[in-house]
Amino acid sequence: MNIEEFDYDLPEELIAQTPLKDRDTSRLLVLHKENGELEHRHFKDIIEYINSGDTLVLNDTKVMPARLFGVKQETKAKVEMLMLTQIEGDDWEVLLKPAKRIKVGQKLSFGEGKIEAECIEELDQGGRIMRLSYEGILQERLDELGEMPLPPYIKERLEDQDRYQTVYAKATGSAAAPTAGLHFTDELLDELKAKGVNLAFITLHVGLGTFRPVSVDNIDDHEMHSEYYQMTQETADLLNQTKQNGKRIISVGTTSTRTLETIRRDYDTFTAASGWTDIFIYPGFEFKAIDGLITNFHLPKSTLVMLVSAFSSRQYILNAYRTAVEMKYRFFSFGDAMLII
Repeated sequence: MNIEEFDYDLPEELIAQTPLKDRDTSRLLVLHKENGELEHRHFKDIIEYINSGDTLVLNDTKVMPARLFGVKQETKAKVEMLMLTQIEGDDWEVLLKPAKRIKVGQKLSFGEGKIEAECIEELDQGGRIMRLSYEGILQERLDELGEMPLPPYIKERLEDQDRYQTVYAKATGSAAAPTAGLHFTDELLDELKAKGVNLAFITLHVGLGTFRPVSVDNIDDHEMHSEYYQMTQETADLLNQTKQNGKRIISVGTTSTRTLETIRRDYDTFTAASGWTDIFIYPGFEFKAIDGLITNFHLPKSTLVMLVSAFSSRQYILNAYRTAVEMKYRFFSFGDAMLII
């Protein structure tokens, strides 16, 4: 399939720059995946579509304040570093700006030396492997020096850093938020539990794939970047029981979806597992794990548009997106939501 088949027109003014005051007041476009029917609701109405005995799967990853601003030690030239994935020990895969001037052996300094980073390997598209050195605990240094790594299409400064975290974020390690979960409040989750809906948590640390566009014309040639995932036996048992009871598994976000489908593909059941996934889901993919999907509106020609198109159909998804544009829904990370059932 050609990448142009997943394009759509989006006016720039519909790209949400700030989160709404109340998380669950965002709009909700409900897409019935079998016939393309659309409903226009608000996110707090989602409780009407999820039944007792269904299981909602949420990604509990927590975003690191992983964007650092510093200087090259030799020249004092300014540099920006976005930490993406911990490779081993204090070796991290990062994105640098400007990257072309950072060669193997060169060192960067952040916070007047509170964090130092030496380039040990050059990667494609601005990527580097950097070896960090610091005093004390890295997370404390990042909390002191770092900023939230907001996507490049968000131009405004985020006043409340917690608004780029889900209310259930726990496992620190992501370079970006699992944005479908940003709409949930503690109160809404309590209402769902009171209705008899099960809440299950998995972890997938969002990494480089979020920041790199598809650069090939034929999507069959695209290679996904690997991201780390983890599922506990408790979650696996709950998901298997949900299937056995004939109830639905509803995934919150594409990250949860990729984790669930990876485990079902690799083990043919839900089981405690951890590792790295580079699963690429696009039309023609056979879903084995999920029965419903809560998601945001994604960038044109992105792997995420391809994933939601695989779960419904490309025609229904693009029609839903055109409708959302006409009705001035808010798009991307701080935007409105879709429920595909």
